[in-house]
Amino acid sequence: MSSTRLFILGALARSGPMHGHQIRQNAQTDRTELWADIKVGSLYGALHRMAAEGVIEEVRTEQEGNLPARTIYAITEDGHLELADLRTATLRDTRLTPDPVDLALQLSQDLPPAELRTIIMDRLAALTAEVQKWARLKETAAPHLTALESLGLEHSFMRLRTEVAWHQRLLDELPHAPTPTGQEA
Repeated sequence: MSSTRLFILGALARSGPMHGHQIRQNAQTDRTELWADIKVGSLYGALHRMAAEGVIEEVRTEQEGNLPARTIYAITEDGHLELADLRTATLRDTRLTPDPVDLALQLSQDLPPAELRTIIMDRLAALTAEVQKWARLKETAAPHLTALESLGLEHSFMRLRTEVAWHQRLLDELPHAPTPTGQEA
């Protein structure tokens, strides 16, 4: 499933014909990269591929002042069908995607315990900072969100808090690194 395709088709279905810069602005305004695996830089390439596939179409080119000419895209009937299929498949998909951290942990036997603890502590600190950032985002965005957008934001926030809790447990379970005197830390 492609979140980028789902986002582009959804944006065109919701807002009507737009050029790539407008779609990119929507993604940045919605802070899409926070709650979906979409990189705003990948939108232009996806637009070209999707137009070649016929799920969107170029409807005209516009030029405002000295700005470069911009191609306006619209969703096609095939695009509406794909949007419905992608949305339904995404909503029904319950598989948990593997996290490469789990693999890295399995392959970390050769790391000195102190080094592994430091890495995990750094990850925990970064995740804790993310939770704080998300809490501020949630507070700032709350008055402007629909009920479903609010629930989507809460879903991401809950997942992040669960990551923090798991990393705390991981630190509790990791062997403690010996201190220079040979005592456990």
